[in-house]
Amino acid sequence: MGRSFKWVFPALALAAGAGCDSGGAASTGGPTTAAAALKPCGPDGLIDDAEDNNNKVAVVGGRGGYWYTYGDKIGSTITPAKGGTFTMSPGGANDSKFAAEIKGKVGDADQPPDYLNDGMGFGFVDPKATYDASKYKGITFWAKKTGAGTTGKVRVKVPDINTDPAGKVCTDACFNDFGADIEVTEAWKQYSFAWSDLTQQMGWGSPSPPAITPSKLFGIQWQVNTPGANFDVSVDDVAFLCP
Repeated sequence: MGRSFKWVFPALALAAGAGCDSGGAASTGGPTTAAAALKPCGPDGLIDDAEDNNNKVAVVGGRGGYWYTYGDKIGSTITPAKGGTFTMSPGGANDSKFAAEIKGKVGDADQPPDYLNDGMGFGFVDPKATYDASKYKGITFWAKKTGAGTTGKVRVKVPDINTDPAGKVCTDACFNDFGADIEVTEAWKQYSFAWSDLTQQMGWGSPSPPAITPSKLFGIQWQVNTPGANFDVSVDDVAFLCP
C-alpha cells in the first residue's frame, strides 16, 4: 500500500455524543464511549489509507470496491465530478502522501437539507453487493476541512441492506442510512464509532430498524448538506474496529 498503516488513537477523551440527528451533539473528535472499548484490528481491518494513490479500496478481507462522488441536481457542485473517476489528493493524515478529498458548494435552493446532499464514499465490493462486516465492531477514520470559510458539518453514513435501494428492502424512502454527525476542523482528527453509535435521522425513511445490520453493509459515505455552504473535506486512514 506504499507505507505501513499507523494506528494512532488520541487519549480516550470522549466525544460530546455519537452525533445523530435525534438530539445528540456532533462528534468533534475522539472515540465515543462505545468505541473507546474497541481496538485496532491490525492489517485485516484496513479499508483504505490512500497511499497507493488510486480509487480502489485496499484489497484486504475480501474487499475491493471503488471510491466515488455523488451530488444532488438542485444547484450543488462537487470535485472530483460525480460519475467520473475518483482521484486522490496530495497530503494525508499522519504525514502520509495522499487522502480522499471533495470540494465544492452545496446548492442553496429552498429545499430541506435532506434534499441537498453532496459527498464521497466507496463500496466494499465491486460489482456492488453487500459485505459481511459482522466480525468487526465499528469504524475509524481521520478527517479535516480546508479553509476557514468552509463548513465543518459532515454526516458519516453507512448504507446497509435496509437503507440502500440495492438492498431491495426500502421503498421510495431510501437513503436514511445509519450514521453520525461530526464537526471537522482544519486539523486532522480521528473519529471512531461502534456500530451501536450509528443511528438513522428522525422523521423520515422506511423501514426504521432498531440498528444497523453489520453483516450486510454496502460501504461508507461522508456527506455535506448545509444549504449554500462551501465545503472542502478530506478523509484518510479508514479502517474497522475490533473488540
